Amino acid sequence: MALIAWSQTILFVILSLVAFVIELWALIDCARNKTTDFQRAFKRTKSFWLGVTGAAAAGGFLALPPPIGLGLLPIFLQLIAVTAACVYLADVRPALKSVRGTTGNTGPYGPW
Repeated sequence: MALIAWSQTILFVILSLVAFVIELWALIDCARNKTTDFQRAFKRTKSFWLGVTGAAAAGGFLALPPPIGLGLLPIFLQLIAVTAACVYLADVRPALKSVRGTTGNTGPYGPW
C-alpha cells in the first residue's frame, strides 16, 4: 500500500509542476507581446491577459504541493488556473502570431 501512496504522490507533484510550467509559459508569452498586437488581433487588452495569466501563475504556485510550493489552495483552483492559461495559449497566442506575421515554418529565406 505504501508503494501505491508514494506513486500517487509523485504523480500529483509531477502533474502540478506541469500545470505550473504551462501557467508560467502563458504569462511570459503574454508579457513579451506588444499592446498594439492585442488590438490588431481583436482580442482583449494586454493588461487583461496579463492579469489573467498572472493570477493563474500565482494560483498555480499557491496550489503546488508543500515540498515545492505552499500547498495552500485545493487542486480544483489549480485546474481553473491552468484552464485560463490554456485559453490564452490556444486562442490568443495564435491570433497574435498571425497578426505579427510569424509562423513556425519560416526559414531564413521564407516559408519552407
